Amino acid sequence: MHDIIVVGAGPAGMTAAIYARRAGKSVLVLEALSYGGQIINTPDIENYPVEAHISGFDFSTKVYEQAKGLGAEFVFEKAVEVKDEGGVKTVVTTKNSYEAKAVILATGSENRKLGVEDEDKLVGRGVSYCATCDGNFYRNKVVAVVGGGNTALEDALYLADIARKVYLIHRRDSFRGDDTNAARLQARENVEFVYNSNVTRLIAEKRLKAIEVINKLDGSVRAIEVNGLFVAVGRVPENQNFASLIQLDDAGYARAGEDCHTQTAGVFVAGDNRAKALRQLVTATADGAMAATEAVKYVNSL
Repeated sequence: MHDIIVVGAGPAGMTAAIYARRAGKSVLVLEALSYGGQIINTPDIENYPVEAHISGFDFSTKVYEQAKGLGAEFVFEKAVEVKDEGGVKTVVTTKNSYEAKAVILATGSENRKLGVEDEDKLVGRGVSYCATCDGNFYRNKVVAVVGGGNTALEDALYLADIARKVYLIHRRDSFRGDDTNAARLQARENVEFVYNSNVTRLIAEKRLKAIEVINKLDGSVRAIEVNGLFVAVGRVPENQNFASLIQLDDAGYARAGEDCHTQTAGVFVAGDNRAKALRQLVTATADGAMAATEAVKYVNSL
């Protein structure tokens, strides 16, 4: 029996573990893959206080080592269900079951797909969702990035240093991401912007050869020859397995206020799976601190 189980080892989950351990509670962190969450793929973090420049991998490793050093236990198993039995919560993974007095769901989100034919078949054969993971395979080649948020802009900047040419395709005429990154891309001679357009078809033989793009304003169709397509059109919150315990909004995010409480006593949410206005590294760690503080209060009240 642990005091608190944290589901997810991204910035929110690991920060929650640090705060809970500092409060003297026993903590188990369950993670399906590796610690770090999506931030681990960011090559350069520039907007987090204290560190002007740090890679997502280095940041995540420091937080992980801090949590481990304080005594948090990490088990790399995917949580598939949480059972509420009053004062005891049972977290079921693909391998085992674990009990705790409180649970913090910091599951984050997964890549949203374009939803075009053969997209899944071409993953690893020209289609990718991680520029820093796969970009080096396309050195001196032609690639396209789809999206208009910070991830898409950062991906395009990263790829512009590697690829011969980068097409940045966005369904609107302006970006949602930071103006600073957009300005940097505007200054790159090997970056071409394709505004008001959607990718509607993937053209491939054994590998991706080209993409079909339709302009939303005039209906014109354009085939762009590319070696790689990097999809950065948003994220889908990973809350589906816990929908019986927490309220979800229309987009699948957990309904919870700044105190991170859910409708179920003793179950809290933190990070990118929570419905909120801003999803950044700093707000994820803030959620982790708040959720742990409230979870500690709950455990002390039992």
